[in-house]
Amino acid sequence: MSASQDQDEASSYQLCRIMRPDDANIVGNVHGGTILKMIEEAGCIIGTRHCNIQSGDRCVAALARVEKTEFLFPMFIGEVAHVNAEITYASKHSVEVQVNVTAENILTGAKKLTNKATLWYVPCSLKNVNKIVAVPPIQYASPEQEEEGRKRYEAQKAARQETKERNEEVVPPVSNQEPHTVGFSQSSLIHLVGPVDCTLNNFVHGGVTMKLMDEVAGIVAARHCNTNIVTASVDTINFHRKIQKGSVVTVSGRMTFTSNKSMGIEVFVDAEPLFEAKQGKYRAVSAYFTYISLDKFNKTQPVPPLKVEGEEEQKRFDEANTRYLYNKAKRLELKQLNELSS
Repeated sequence: MSASQDQDEASSYQLCRIMRPDDANIVGNVHGGTILKMIEEAGCIIGTRHCNIQSGDRCVAALARVEKTEFLFPMFIGEVAHVNAEITYASKHSVEVQVNVTAENILTGAKKLTNKATLWYVPCSLKNVNKIVAVPPIQYASPEQEEEGRKRYEAQKAARQETKERNEEVVPPVSNQEPHTVGFSQSSLIHLVGPVDCTLNNFVHGGVTMKLMDEVAGIVAARHCNTNIVTASVDTINFHRKIQKGSVVTVSGRMTFTSNKSMGIEVFVDAEPLFEAKQGKYRAVSAYFTYISLDKFNKTQPVPPLKVEGEEEQKRFDEANTRYLYNKAKRLELKQLNELSS
């Protein structure tokens, strides 16, 4: 088999799995965290395969960042999830993986596109996890395609730098019991990292972390509106530092924004090595989730407005509102482009 054939096989991958009752909430909607975990598994497999087509250090692809992830339609128990991953750009030390998720009703054969995501991975040597190995180049259909990929790479690199400014922010406990305030719905989850959560080099799978984050965000959303809630999108997830096996992770979520029919939730993951306490707790991951509320017919419905208290909460609300208006404008622009091309 030629090197180009090896590269072609390593640059795309499909994962399929039927959705079971333990993958969904009490009304049958598959958890967003379950889908995020499958997306990351497919991305990790394709990224690791590609980075090992060359000779030299064996490596595993470590998740560095997740771009905006769209939840276009809900997925239900009994449907088959088809997760298609493709490498779309490779820099010297990172790969971009784009993933589409399709849900298939195996009784009727009907299929629908439910999710779209973009992930960035870096290859870490199995011999030395702190060593980032070189990424094999990929073949592009045209110079324009390569240039577009380079622009996406530079954009995500700049965005990651911006998030570092807030990396030391602490999420303090809040005791406000008034409904629809930040303190009322703020939630946290504590998890001990075991072998089942980890990669070959004993660091946590990105998908495991994303699933925990989605669970906490879901609790925050449910406490705020007391209805059936589902993940609508994930703006970005930034993986700042690796989490080792044996660490205790604290996943904290708080409501920062509400529109008429959506809720913005900020989620942080802090890790503390259990057997190396001198290292102290550190910020490992940060993200921003958007949830919506559904009625008994699975239609979106209004959510209670968030009661903002104090300057810090108002600042976070205003920042989230700016992000909401930007994303709304982008969706409208994309819709218009699709209408023109159809």
